[in-house]
Amino acid sequence: MNVTLSLGPVVSLIAGILILVMPRLLNYIVALYLIIIGIIGIFDVGSRHF
Repeated sequence: MNVTLSLGPVVSLIAGILILVMPRLLNYIVALYLIIIGIIGIFDVGSRHF
């Protein structure tokens, strides 16, 4: 059985849980999420090229 996790959905799940627990962190969590997704997109972290 193979289980593959992508970084994007995991980060969004953690951000969603943190927003539910502490709504005041919404601005920071959204900003960090966008930065992380942008870095993943720029450096293509999720894919492997051989």
